[in-house]
Amino acid sequence: MENNNNKTSTDMDAKRVKRIAIIPARCGSKGLLNKNVKSLNGKPMLLYSVEAAINSHSFDTVFVSTDSREYAKIAEKAGADCHFLRSTKNSSDNASSWDTVREVIYRFEEEGKKFDEIMLLQPTSPLRNCEDILASIKLMCEKRALAVDSVTEMDHSPLWSNTLPLDGNMSSFFTKYSSLPRQLLPKYYRENGAIYLVKRELIDKPDSEIFLHRAYAYIMPRERSIDIDVELDFKIAELLMEKE
Repeated sequence: MENNNNKTSTDMDAKRVKRIAIIPARCGSKGLLNKNVKSLNGKPMLLYSVEAAINSHSFDTVFVSTDSREYAKIAEKAGADCHFLRSTKNSSDNASSWDTVREVIYRFEEEGKKFDEIMLLQPTSPLRNCEDILASIKLMCEKRALAVDSVTEMDHSPLWSNTLPLDGNMSSFFTKYSSLPRQLLPKYYRENGAIYLVKRELIDKPDSEIFLHRAYAYIMPRERSIDIDVELDFKIAELLMEKE
């Protein structure tokens, strides 16, 4: 019988999960100018994601993918890796977040560095914290999942919603669910954009297929699920942070 005590540190390192956090932060924001570095409660917004990733002690590398040298300097000062900038192709409005992830992973692999798991952390979710990161990693391990996607309960049930005709007539608007209290309706969830954790082999798939197999939901509370897109989202995030 093999004596496990004789295993070398090299053997142990080979079995350790190697993980990277990728934080996409291009400078071409349309809805809210320079939102990724806009001061939020006295700090550039993208740093909340950088610090959460670093403080989780879960990653071999925390990488900020940006097309801005100014953004890169801000991230590097906080301890992130930004040793190459994002390509022009993947800095356009047509490029997806997963295009950015692929670019980063393929570049690292060209440099001889491979990762087993990849976590995509959008900087527009500054209230997501290191406990959320750790919990999603734990969930992946417990479920033996290929992917974990963060969600939050919807503010209002879609069963209370309906479409309207062009003239706004509400004669067909109300349904059998309209008068039911929230407690009697099934819970509905939505992606909140805060955490995407995937095994390396999934990023070679088309975006639409990444979460189709052995993917599990990590449920986050609404107060940590703010996804900043417009000025109102920004103000709500500031109010929530002031209460902490």
